[in-house]
Amino acid sequence: MTKKNSLTASFLGLSTQLRRFVSRIVAPDDVEDIVQETFIKSYEADLKKDIKYARSYMLRTAKHLALNHVAKWDNKYNDSLEESSEYQQALSSLQLEDEVTSKERFLLFCRATEQLSQSVRKCFILKKVYGMSQKEIAQQMQLSESTVEKHIAKGLLQSMQYMHAHEHIGRPRSFSEQGQAPARRVGK
Repeated sequence: MTKKNSLTASFLGLSTQLRRFVSRIVAPDDVEDIVQETFIKSYEADLKKDIKYARSYMLRTAKHLALNHVAKWDNKYNDSLEESSEYQQALSSLQLEDEVTSKERFLLFCRATEQLSQSVRKCFILKKVYGMSQKEIAQQMQLSESTVEKHIAKGLLQSMQYMHAHEHIGRPRSFSEQGQAPARRVGK
C-alpha cells in the first residue's frame, strides 16, 4: 500500500469517529465540511512531511478546525461562547481527551521500551529521554560510538514497531483488555 493510500485508508477508517468528535463542537450542518477539510489538511501536510501517527494528527486537526470554526462564528455574531456552559463542557471534554490520549501514548511508549534488550534500552532512553549525545552515552556505558548508534537505531525501530502493532485504533489496550499485565523482559 502506498503512503497516500495508507493516509486515505486511515481517514476512511476514522471518518465516523471524526464526525462524532466534530459534532460535539460545531453545528450539525458544519460537521461534514470540517471532516472533509480535515482530510484535505492532513493530505497536504503528509505531502510535505510523512505523518507517522495519522489518527492523532487527524483528530488534532479536526479539533483545531472545529474550534476555529466556532471562534469565527463567535466573532461574526458577537455571541460570547465563553459564557456558554455547553461550550465550556465541550472544551473540558477535549482537554480531558487530549490528556488521556497523551497518557495512553506514554504508557505504550513505556511498554515498547520494556521489550528492548537491556543495553539497547539504556542507550535509547539516555538518548531520547535524557537527550545525551552518542559520545556521552558511549563514555558512560563504555561502548564504541558506533555500537551506541546501532543500539539507538535498533531501539527506535523496535519501539516504533511495537507501538504500531499494539495501538488499538490509536490507543493502547488496557491491561484488562489484554487479560494480563505486560511481562517484563530481562535484558540481554
